[in-house]
Amino acid sequence: MVYCVLVILAARSYLREKRFRLESQPPVSVLTPLHGAEAGLEENLRSSFAQRYPQFELLFACRQSDDPASAIVQKLMAEFPHVPARLLVTGEPPYPNAKVFSLHVMQAAAQFELLVMKDSDVRSGPDMLEVIAAEFHDSSVGMVTCPYLAIAARGFWWKLDTLGINTQFLGGVLVARMLEGMKFALGPAIAVRKSILAEMGGIERFNDYLAEDFVIGQTADRLGHRVILSSYRIEHHIGGGSLRSNLQHRLRWVRGTRRSRPIGYVGELFTNPVPLAIALWLWEARLWPVALGAALLRALIAWVTVHRVLRSRITLLDWLCLPLQDILSFVFWVVGFFGNTVVWRGHRYHLGRDGRITLIG
Repeated sequence: MVYCVLVILAARSYLREKRFRLESQPPVSVLTPLHGAEAGLEENLRSSFAQRYPQFELLFACRQSDDPASAIVQKLMAEFPHVPARLLVTGEPPYPNAKVFSLHVMQAAAQFELLVMKDSDVRSGPDMLEVIAAEFHDSSVGMVTCPYLAIAARGFWWKLDTLGINTQFLGGVLVARMLEGMKFALGPAIAVRKSILAEMGGIERFNDYLAEDFVIGQTADRLGHRVILSSYRIEHHIGGGSLRSNLQHRLRWVRGTRRSRPIGYVGELFTNPVPLAIALWLWEARLWPVALGAALLRALIAWVTVHRVLRSRITLLDWLCLPLQDILSFVFWVVGFFGNTVVWRGHRYHLGRDGRITLIG
């Protein structure tokens, strides 16, 4: 219950953060790795082409020239001829994290100092670059990472997953930000100065990490550069599909989190009060008011994170599914303490204690 109150206070702190607008807007290079024509890809990429910003370039990278995503990029380049855009063919990645390899190739080709690394399943409004660039007004800011509204177009289990991401996961991010500052980054959209990546040893330094986004933010913080949670909310269109694919995604998430933040992972016990409330009620029935209070606080922070922070809404079905998602999340939290393999884009990897991955087979 104390943790739930912390989430509410953390959301309030985040929403009260001062927002900035720059008089001069630095040029920006937007880097997007591609791999296949996933659902909604054209609209996701179109949101990059449609930015209202005076000077920016778009770079895309795919492994092969016949990748289905390349045809979509070519179509959008014809639709937006005034937007400088390039499609790079990288070939097969020489190390486990293919996304990092694509970013390495695009970073080398980028013209501008300010980079926005944006996943292909991210969709934004036309003012994204304007807001993010303004947040670099302070020279101490080295990295900006965006909160995101997770959206699953189809699949009941994926919709449950996004409910957990938008409420439980985001709540944890906000509390971490309030208590210790942002010492990590969120993968879907990260903005960083090119000189800081060079100071880290280049983005290719993170070529075998599963959660490279977390480690990149952690490294920036250790080098003395501020990492901030952007005021700009993006949409993260994830997954969709079978129960099996969702189970693999959840396993990859919990095992990756355990390796990235071992102590914080143990503390996640307190970020999910519904299973604890049920256990308390079953242990001592007379304590049902306390258990009910914890469940109501959980519902309140779900409303705060989704309605206030992510500026979206929770449907009646979401409310009904919230206890099921919390119980499922608790089960996977327990499962996450065991096992050291993950499945990522159809390949199986061994996950080391330091969060590095090696391809099996």
